[in-house]
Amino acid sequence: MSNKKTKALVLMSGGLDSMLSAKTLMNQGVEVTGLVFVSHFFGAAKARKAAEQLGIELKEVEFKKEHLEMVKSPKHGYGKNMNPCIDCHTLMLKYAKKIMEEEGYDFAATGEILGQRPMSQNKSALETVNRESGLGDLLVRPMSARLLDESRPEKEGKIIREKLHGISGRSRQRQRKLVEKYGIKEYASPGGGCLLTDPGFSERLIKMFDYWPDCAGEDIELLKNGRVFWVNGKNGKIIIVVGRDKKDCEELEKLSRKGDVLMELKDVKGPLTIVRSSDSQFPIFNSDLNIDIPNALKMSELKLGEEKSEEDVLNIAALLTGYYAPKARGKKSIIQLRIIN
Repeated sequence: MSNKKTKALVLMSGGLDSMLSAKTLMNQGVEVTGLVFVSHFFGAAKARKAAEQLGIELKEVEFKKEHLEMVKSPKHGYGKNMNPCIDCHTLMLKYAKKIMEEEGYDFAATGEILGQRPMSQNKSALETVNRESGLGDLLVRPMSARLLDESRPEKEGKIIREKLHGISGRSRQRQRKLVEKYGIKEYASPGGGCLLTDPGFSERLIKMFDYWPDCAGEDIELLKNGRVFWVNGKNGKIIIVVGRDKKDCEELEKLSRKGDVLMELKDVKGPLTIVRSSDSQFPIFNSDLNIDIPNALKMSELKLGEEKSEEDVLNIAALLTGYYAPKARGKKSIIQLRIIN
């Protein structure tokens, strides 16, 4: 049997399991190409490092808009946080199927392990992904293949079932042995690759979906870059984001769009704050705001849930801007405003 012409498209997160899956197939002579996806919630950096170490080509697919719409209303629901893993894997593998058909790959593979995640990697969930992605028995999971139904590439002799693995559960012991066997030097730690699994980010995202159901990707990006506050404006919820460090402030500046208000302290080093509304029109001030900044501030005192005028919202944002600049506390501070036109 010769596997020289067998080509597989392997989903690469950059984590260990996807690397081991790729290596398992490569050891059978399969020509492996990695496939990674970029959304508002995960990127390709780890996958690039993994592909470079494996010495394989990596294809990158950006599907931010379609992925966000799926995250808002997943058919199969969410996991522990806001992670719709079954729907996410299905969407990725639909793309993989299209690339396979257009570019002549024999099958697709993932690093999924039976029973590793209770919601998305039980046998029923794996079968659902096979069916709804349209790949069916052309989807191989090398790490657990011997515990699953035989795939078409196995039946056709393109890969050897006995040289695949039968790993299940959450233990990493067998994976660690394979790391030594395959000579893998570096790999990303398990988890942490997807913001949707992060409890803190998930809490912010739930509020955004509740307050702004029609939010776009540029709104989602705000949630990654500072302290987030929601104010009850006359025409709906208004978001205030106060940068925590230099990186946050630089990102918020880049993310600003027409209608946003940016705030900074005039004479003291402090954060950049962005104020955004989906409906309100902020007043144009003829001068900067002069605000008394308290030494201590209880968020309950701001009464963010009570209806505020647009002018009140900007005064609250100015107060927060000053408060999160320690050198401004206890002083009267000038806050500069910029309305993005």
